[in-house]
Amino acid sequence: MTAPDGIHPTAVVDPKARLASNVHIGAFSVIGPDVTIASDAEIGHHCVLEGRVEIGERARIGHGTILGGRPQDLKFKDGTPSGVRVGADTAIREYVTVHRATHAEEWTEIGAGCLIMAMSHVAHDCRLGDGVIVINYAGITGHCEIGDRATIGGYVGIIPFTRVGAHAYVGGCSKVTADVPPFVLADGNPALAHAINVVGLRRAGMSPADRRLLQDAYRLLYRSGLAPQRAVERIRQELPATGPILQVLEFIAGSRRGICGPAEPGTSVTDAVPSAESEPV
Repeated sequence: MTAPDGIHPTAVVDPKARLASNVHIGAFSVIGPDVTIASDAEIGHHCVLEGRVEIGERARIGHGTILGGRPQDLKFKDGTPSGVRVGADTAIREYVTVHRATHAEEWTEIGAGCLIMAMSHVAHDCRLGDGVIVINYAGITGHCEIGDRATIGGYVGIIPFTRVGAHAYVGGCSKVTADVPPFVLADGNPALAHAINVVGLRRAGMSPADRRLLQDAYRLLYRSGLAPQRAVERIRQELPATGPILQVLEFIAGSRRGICGPAEPGTSVTDAVPSAESEPV
């Protein structure tokens, strides 16, 4: 029997799987019956897509990756109809594992335009926004939320139910035990706030005026000696309610775990990204 164009003859594709046009599936990959793959997506060699898995247009799934596997949660009940969604133009590199959600009709979600580097793990019920970068060997445990265009460094470990805000940067080998606010550069064990991620914000096209306001907010939150709630009050009183400032305030208000604490003044960030405090805005 001849395999359809783009599907290697050794791949095992369940006839119930829904494949759009121009899908490529590599050698020895296994595609289950509840899988949906959008047009121009590419599945590498030796991949396994099981359970409910939805792959967006032009997504790239690297060799050896497993999507939709059973969650590593002792409370999970076999047969629960849950799944994994991967957005358009996202690249998931070699040997990544992404587990399906734990509750019926819920999803572990990775947004559009993300890059999940080799050997990383995204656990059950996680939500990753658009443009997120997860660097090699990072472990994102269950129920975590990663905001748009955040970067998670290599070998980072994040405990369950933790949030990392949009455009935040978590340095390599960090242990994240509290929420990292949007736009903040955090590093260490435990991860502590070092500065505003000015380098990343400049690359993202944020205006100098907004970057300066975020640095003012950072100083009130982390360098004033005030308790977080009092610092939030000062930010509301003293800074204009721009979009980025409101995003920080809303994130803090919604934190159940509390936000990460401040690093000691003068300590350096060990990751390759330069300290935002030493960079011009």
